[in-house]
Amino acid sequence: MVTRLLLVVGTALVALLAAGSTAHADATDEKFLAKLKSQGIADNLSSAHAIEAGHLVCVRLDNGDTPIDVMQDVMKSSTLPEYHSGYFVGASIDAYCPRHKGEVPEG
Repeated sequence: MVTRLLLVVGTALVALLAAGSTAHADATDEKFLAKLKSQGIADNLSSAHAIEAGHLVCVRLDNGDTPIDVMQDVMKSSTLPEYHSGYFVGASIDAYCPRHKGEVPEG
């Protein structure tokens, strides 16, 4: 319950902060979306929603969550299976917060 509330609040904050930047996707956003598309991952709402969710991954990691924690929340809050949820988190880290690359378990 608390996690879902934090996710909703975090999403709202990211949406407010990113509203101006997601209207016109930049090269980083386009590469991120292309990576997702290459794996068959599509956001049914919009590209802007996928970009915002990618940034939220970084916010969660910055706040101390592990990539596994975030991946599990992605699975719970979307229709993505485990592999695609993990890929989404990895693509988000690669695009928006490479400072967290060392936290991704090798497998």
